[in-house]
Amino acid sequence: MASQTDVLSTRLAASGDVTVSARARLRGVWLVPGTTAGSVAFKDGGSSGTTLLTLDTPANATSAVPIYILLPGEGQLFRTSIYATITNTAFVTAFWS
Repeated sequence: MASQTDVLSTRLAASGDVTVSARARLRGVWLVPGTTAGSVAFKDGGSSGTTLLTLDTPANATSAVPIYILLPGEGQLFRTSIYATITNTAFVTAFWS
């Protein structure tokens, strides 16, 4: 039987820390696009860290249709911390362990 881990979440409306000074795995992302096309960049090691994953978000001028992305396998490993740089995206919820 595989071991289980707790999955935590962090909701952001602007760029910021998903985790602080902790090795973590990004497991999934729930996002609500903004009125113009944008992106969410996940960085290892804070705002000036290395970008490991960038998700482009479509323009959504009529209604806030959320998008859920499940990362395959064990998720994306961030060795130092997870930081999200949010551009033209209304909200992001990151699921991590």
